[in-house]
Amino acid sequence: MTSAIVVHADPEVLAEAVAARLITRLIDAQAQRGEASLVLTGGRIAAAVYRSVRHSRARDAVDWSRVNVWWGDERFLPAGDPERNETQAREALLDALPLDPARVHPMPASDGPDGADPEAAAARYAEELAAAAGPGNQRLPHFDVLLLGVGEDGHVASVFPESPAAYEQRLVAGVRGSPKPPPMRVTLTLPAINTAEEVWLIASGTGKAKAVGLALAGAGPVQIPAAGVHGTENTLWLLDQAAAAEVRPTLRSLR
Repeated sequence: MTSAIVVHADPEVLAEAVAARLITRLIDAQAQRGEASLVLTGGRIAAAVYRSVRHSRARDAVDWSRVNVWWGDERFLPAGDPERNETQAREALLDALPLDPARVHPMPASDGPDGADPEAAAARYAEELAAAAGPGNQRLPHFDVLLLGVGEDGHVASVFPESPAAYEQRLVAGVRGSPKPPPMRVTLTLPAINTAEEVWLIASGTGKAKAVGLALAGAGPVQIPAAGVHGTENTLWLLDQAAAAEVRPTLRSLR
């Protein structure tokens, strides 16, 4: 397993660089396995990455009909709500791509078959993941790359510091009482996140600097969940200079 920290000059360069890296990673995965599997995140910098992919001239080098799309977490709101990560991703990128709808796997909405029960919605998503894993005892499909934002408190997906989800061993969990609105969410847990071949943590802005610094200094995963995530093959911290302000200079690769 390898790990790297790459620092870019500003948020715009960061978004464009991550988009270029993502397109290349999906192309490589398809060359190796015939398909690619991507786990999306939410937030402002993620939306900027998705828009950069959408407008990239290299976008069509990916066979989007053979890309499986999953989500790392979701705000448990009605389908189409502008605050849902799914809505953000569709508007920024997915609606512009020739995706196979059967390969796109949004997390359940609060007006779906499970009603306003995030735990039931989490169980439903866990079943969908297991169904895509294929034969055998696997409970998760292969994830080539899993994208994560980093919260100012060090949370990733909807795993918040000291929250029940930070201790969770199930692969998908319902969240109630989130410290960041909305209070109800559905999230992959750290055991699920850490099955991805590559995990990319993307952070921008001075508000993220303390959490990033603590995570990279070896904080505990319950106190700073971002410290507890890693890919099975590669872990990338993709930062702008402001978010990297408290990272030791010897760890950084400036681009």
